[in-house]
Amino acid sequence: MTLYLVRHPQPDVAPGLCYGASDVPITEAELARVQSGLALPRDLPVYSSPLRRCALLAERLAPGRVTLDARLAEMDFGAWELRPWPDIPRADVDAWTADLLHHRPGGAENVLDVARRVQAFVADLRAPSALIVCHAGTIRLLAALHGGVPLEQAALNAAQTPHRIGYGQLVVLGV
Repeated sequence: MTLYLVRHPQPDVAPGLCYGASDVPITEAELARVQSGLALPRDLPVYSSPLRRCALLAERLAPGRVTLDARLAEMDFGAWELRPWPDIPRADVDAWTADLLHHRPGGAENVLDVARRVQAFVADLRAPSALIVCHAGTIRLLAALHGGVPLEQAALNAAQTPHRIGYGQLVVLGV
C-alpha cells in the first residue's frame, strides 16, 4: 500500500496557538500556494480530515472525489484548544510529557485514543494507494503504524518523533 500524505496549509491563526481539533481558517493565498506546489499521482482515492484546513485542500486536489473521515482529525486538546501555548500551565504540559500515551491534555483525547482511531482508518482502507490530506500528528501516527509495530509502541514513537512536517508537505509511505 502506498499512502500519499499531505499536511494541510498553514492556518490563519496567531503564532503559538494550540489548535488541534479546532476548525481554524486558512487563507485563499495559502491554499493556492500549497496546491500549486504539489505534484501527485492522478485518480487516487482521496481521504481527508473533516477540518476545513484539510478538507478545502483535498477538494481542490480532487473535486467531488473526497471522502471526509473524522478518524483523520488532529488530536483534541480540550480546554487547551485556541489558547496560546505559553498560557497553558507548565505543570499541565509536564504531566502530558511524563505520560504521552495516557495523559489527556486539556481533558480531551490522549495519544493512544488518536492512534486507535487512525489505526481503525488504516484497517478499513482497501485501496492499494491513496491520497490523504490531514495533520502533522496524524501523519506521524500513520508513519509509525506503517512500521508494523504494536499500537502502543507506534503511538509512543509518533508522540516522541520531533515535529518536522511542514505545512503543505508531502510524505509518501510504502514506495
